Amino acid sequence: MHSSFKPSLVQTVLVILVLAFAFLGTRAIWDPDEGRYTNVALNMLESGDWVHPMRNEHVGHWTKPPLAYWAIAASVATFGYNAWAARIPYGLAFVFSAWMVWFIARRLVPGDENRAALIYATMLLPFGAAQMVTTDFLLAAALSGAMAAWIESRHVDAHRSRRWILLMWLGFALGFLAKGPPALLPLLAVAACSLCLPRGRASSAFHWSGLLVFVAVASPWFAVVIHDTPGLLDYFLGRELVQRITSDDFGRHGEWYGWLQIYGPTLVIGSLPWTGLLWRWLRSLRASLKNWRHVETRAGDATGLILFLWVLLPLLVFCLSRSRLPLYVLPLFTPLALLAARQMRIEARELPRPALLGVWVMVLLGLRLASAHWPTHKNANDWAEAIRSRVPHKVAEVAFVEDMARYGVHLHLGAAVDKLSIEPLIGNEFDPEYDTDLDTELVADDAAETIYVSKVKYWPKARAAIEARGHRVVIHGEPYQERVIFGVVPETAPARQ
Repeated sequence: MHSSFKPSLVQTVLVILVLAFAFLGTRAIWDPDEGRYTNVALNMLESGDWVHPMRNEHVGHWTKPPLAYWAIAASVATFGYNAWAARIPYGLAFVFSAWMVWFIARRLVPGDENRAALIYATMLLPFGAAQMVTTDFLLAAALSGAMAAWIESRHVDAHRSRRWILLMWLGFALGFLAKGPPALLPLLAVAACSLCLPRGRASSAFHWSGLLVFVAVASPWFAVVIHDTPGLLDYFLGRELVQRITSDDFGRHGEWYGWLQIYGPTLVIGSLPWTGLLWRWLRSLRASLKNWRHVETRAGDATGLILFLWVLLPLLVFCLSRSRLPLYVLPLFTPLALLAARQMRIEARELPRPALLGVWVMVLLGLRLASAHWPTHKNANDWAEAIRSRVPHKVAEVAFVEDMARYGVHLHLGAAVDKLSIEPLIGNEFDPEYDTDLDTELVADDAAETIYVSKVKYWPKARAAIEARGHRVVIHGEPYQERVIFGVVPETAPARQ
């Protein structure tokens, strides 16, 4: 750790690009999360309706705003139906976030830009999330850009400062379109710093022009879908906001100790191999907190205070909320990487020798390659191949009967996917458990090209229900993953071979 290796910009960029895009399409889409986001994006692309996110033609999908769906759909439209295309937006978000770390370091840790960006890119959690099809890295990229713009606004003259503030609000608006209210959490740090630190020549972060940019970018989609969908506003505010914060209805570690159970390991393991630097920074906080009591010392250590509040205030909200998942804290790894680079400077340390850093990069890439070959029932491509090898005719739709829907099959097989209830569904509530029911599916125009999947233990019930409705089943091959794959034809129709 005491060598004199100082990475060049070219070396830094090459490492970041390799970590972002190596083996990009090797791993198939994994359900449920990756498959769900990809499926909604493909429904947008195929229907031409880029406003209303849909799980299928019957059911909307309102749990997240549309930015992730737009990005995936645009990429697939450009590069085709494959996992590589679905993941391109996330590789780009990783690169952009690393660039923002570099950009911020120009102001907060000048001279250590390359080091800070490399620290971010080689941290385990950002690397691992770089090819996960979720909303989280798009949110992290947008918030990194927003905070970079705010920090830049503090270091330029008043005229240019206003422009950076507008860019800050654009970043927050894009984050809001990626994940809604969590995108606004860094504003807690912005507000606290505005109160604690002298602003100098900088424009106010909360000037009306910036708020206007936010409203102009973030609100039109919400306004349209709320107008088109009665009851949606209540769902957004009640289910997706209040209940996620105050209840454990979503089963996401809502116990009183859940914050420690989830975020503790995520921050410790996710920041490897730089965890030691962050631990030593944490130990030094006691002295820093004493210094920050006084205005003069706060101004002299503005960098330390900004990064501390940027981590602390959003993290407190994440801990207090009763919906907790590891990737929620991904946006915090931007300030954590900057803190690690700053701590390295304070300790007069340098990056490991290129050979050691190269070994770590190879370990990371090895983990990514190993995950692509990890045997799991969540692999949507394996499901697509199992169906393709058993069914001799075109498949327009795959219906999972009383089972977890493998929505990723949509990308890998080119067929629509439904989660099917045997019993009739009543009403069409937001985010229902099932997409459609057996009666609706059997009268659909493409029923003859629909393939059904049922767990072996539920197969007698499913078969009896179908036959009771005047149809017969045609089993296709041996069961796969303890599921029966079959087709359905009317009793009077000849069985399709």
